Amino acid sequence: MISTLLVANRGEIACRIFRTCGELGIRTVAVHSDADENALHARVADTAVRLPGATPAETYLRGDLIVKAAVAAGADAVHPGYGFLSENPDFARAVLDAGLVWIGPSPEAIEAMASKTRAKELMGIEPLREVTAADLPVLVKAAAGGGGRGMRIVRALEELDGALESARAEAASAFGDGEVFVEPYVERGRHVEVQVLADTHGTVWTLGTRDCSLQRRHQKVIEEAPAPGLNPELTTELYEMAARAARAVDYVGAGTVEFLVADGRPHFLEMNTRLQVEHPVTEAVFGLDLVAEQIRIAEGHALAADPPSARGHAIEARLYAEDPSRDWAPQTGTLHHLAVPDGVRLDTGYTDGDDIGVHYDPMLAKTVAHAPTRAEALRRLSGALERARIHGPVTNRELLVRSLRHREFTAARMDTGFYDRHLADLTEPAPDPYAPLAAALADAHGRSRFGGWRNLSSQPQTKRYLMAGEEHEARYRHTRDGLAADGVRVVHADARLVVLEVDGVRRKFDVARHGDRVYVNATALTALPRFPDPTEHHAPGSLLAPMPGTVVRIADGLAEGAAVRAGDPLIWLEAMKMQHQITAPASGTLSALHATPGQQVEVGALLAVVEEVQKEVQDQ
Repeated sequence: MISTLLVANRGEIACRIFRTCGELGIRTVAVHSDADENALHARVADTAVRLPGATPAETYLRGDLIVKAAVAAGADAVHPGYGFLSENPDFARAVLDAGLVWIGPSPEAIEAMASKTRAKELMGIEPLREVTAADLPVLVKAAAGGGGRGMRIVRALEELDGALESARAEAASAFGDGEVFVEPYVERGRHVEVQVLADTHGTVWTLGTRDCSLQRRHQKVIEEAPAPGLNPELTTELYEMAARAARAVDYVGAGTVEFLVADGRPHFLEMNTRLQVEHPVTEAVFGLDLVAEQIRIAEGHALAADPPSARGHAIEARLYAEDPSRDWAPQTGTLHHLAVPDGVRLDTGYTDGDDIGVHYDPMLAKTVAHAPTRAEALRRLSGALERARIHGPVTNRELLVRSLRHREFTAARMDTGFYDRHLADLTEPAPDPYAPLAAALADAHGRSRFGGWRNLSSQPQTKRYLMAGEEHEARYRHTRDGLAADGVRVVHADARLVVLEVDGVRRKFDVARHGDRVYVNATALTALPRFPDPTEHHAPGSLLAPMPGTVVRIADGLAEGAAVRAGDPLIWLEAMKMQHQITAPASGTLSALHATPGQQVEVGALLAVVEEVQKEVQDQ
């Protein structure tokens, strides 16, 4: 039996695996990069081993270092989690060659299915070898890994070469493998998958369906089980195809077979030879611990002849440190506080006070609700997210709440183009108009305008806040009876709680402050100084880093004095394993270039300046 297990991963999934190990009495070993020295997964494990460096290529993609760490720490098994080396057959072989137990399928099964090109061939599907205009749109896709990395939609032939190049670079950075392929892109399909679990005795379970259609950048955002609205015939066909794929490679362990369902027909996408991020919804519906099942299978135990029965409906939402209104730009900084109400499952790799850096995926947590019906699960999860307290970098929390309540989603009519159609509406700012006043009253708690009460009310006091990109002013007064404001009755005000009565209705506002950031319920504000310093101005046409990250590429031939056209990609930034293009805002001349490959930049850093050609000159 396994006594000590190393998780070759980090963050949320490492913590989740450690939790099951603790319940099974198995000792745990973490590996961590220098950037993760104080990360939660390194703190909660019984033993932790350092991987020198910060980037994935230096650390979590170094299978040789991880195997050495396992041996040095006395581990007798390795669990790969998801991402990184989880679908790398050479890593699986190295683990087995070191005499350790591999928690996963055989290297041969990984080799057959983890490469999407070989998996499609095994299922009788050929990728596109030559792309013509008639084939458009197409999808450029990484052969290894997942999570939306190394994927690009191409709608014009002239975009293909650039998409291939950027997809290869992103895939190599995320998975250590730059192989990509091209396949037809199916518009407005549903992403449906089947969870499989197989033992070494020939039993294969198909554990229901999941719908993962709500995606951004080909990475899932909201997932649910079972996939709603599938007819019995289609469901049976999906189960049979999934089981056939597993049996074709003598699969062992947990895996997922993914499909795109369009016009009532399933199109095979790939088989993920690992645990999926969204596995908790299947666990909730079937009453299983899939990690525990993986461990038991690796120890040689047999599954029962039939899986347990499904019960109810479960929905998962991924909470990301990113700004959906700014092209999903990842966010960094300190997570001061994260809490969700009771009644939902929270899987996270962070605790209060942890730093969110630039090197890894921006997912903060997964929230999961399970209920007897889909409608009840939706209500439970959206309500919990709405009431959650998330103090720190900008997140996609409001997007999640609105998505879960959107009429298309509640009616189960969603598809993979959901955010392409609705993102603008879903990210339209809707801040609480009373949040600035609540923040100001909390700040004013205990203060007196005069240092002692007078018979006359004081003059109004003002405080300015930045909220949803706009400046707001809050006015209040100190009176003999306490704090007051026009248009409302101040029922209570202290540094952490403000109660206002508006038109006869009492509203409570929880208030927390961290530096100049103020959090009022779910609304974030920035306190502005009373007498601001002169604002730093940048020249027109300045290209600023939209996020902290690393400059990985400068356009070929780009130098000061070069002519550029509006929309030309000039600079590539990599942050949290995703590449982002910085394009020319207008046609003109590059008058300054400050970015260099390999340079680490902070958000707002000046990268370059494009001096726009005047319109009258362009028209000549």
